[in-house]
Amino acid sequence: MSTQMVFERYEKKYILEPAEREAVLRTMEGRMMIDQYGKTTIRNIYLDTGGYDLIRTSLEGPEYKEKIRIRSYRQVGPTEDVFVELKKKYRGIVYKRRVEVPMFQSIDWLCAGGEMPDPGDVAGQPNFRQIGKEIDYFLARYRKSELAPKVFLSYDREAYTPVSEEEKQSGLRITLDTNILAREDDLFLRSPVYGTPVLDKSLTVMEVKVSKDGAIPMWLARCFSENGIVKSSFSKYGKYYKDEIASSGSPDKDLKGGLLYA
Repeated sequence: MSTQMVFERYEKKYILEPAEREAVLRTMEGRMMIDQYGKTTIRNIYLDTGGYDLIRTSLEGPEYKEKIRIRSYRQVGPTEDVFVELKKKYRGIVYKRRVEVPMFQSIDWLCAGGEMPDPGDVAGQPNFRQIGKEIDYFLARYRKSELAPKVFLSYDREAYTPVSEEEKQSGLRITLDTNILAREDDLFLRSPVYGTPVLDKSLTVMEVKVSKDGAIPMWLARCFSENGIVKSSFSKYGKYYKDEIASSGSPDKDLKGGLLYA
């Protein structure tokens, strides 16, 4: 099965207490099943400018926002492949583009002014050149701001896909993330998972994803209504930034009314 590299969808987030998580899992029985990847530990390196412009802008809640990260689903060495992901959100729709390249090439490309890897070296990625150009355009706008790795963020994920073909066509996917940890040093995907908890360990971040032409199914909406589950604007990187970086006392990273002001 080929790996998906282009995503255009709605992503709704919810913070679940243990009882709410159990209610969702009960409701999903017979309707959703663990996908082919099973349970995974996702590792991310978020890149940002020297003044954290990307996450600060994102937390202000603009109509358009973007971020860039390097992601792997296991510990990887310098020559092993990772995903370079450019994620944008505009008017509620998430647009994610990614390419797969060796770890050492991703750092050279994103942080050291290197060129986009040669598409001829990455078999099985027909959209590589187009996505690479989008990433290059992004980099050109931020390189003068010293774009660099800032935060390592990891979490354990269970991902579910529909049982019915009809709901598969809607692009429905549900993910449950726990054990969310982050740190500002040892920014290597070959390193073990450890860091500061971003949320209480009893909580789960659920994401419900549907295609831009799809909708959350009625059985799930009913579960939310019956259990008082409401949508959240939660951002893992944003929460860590507010709690651990912006609160460190730097004068240009103050929080006011939940938003960031330069």
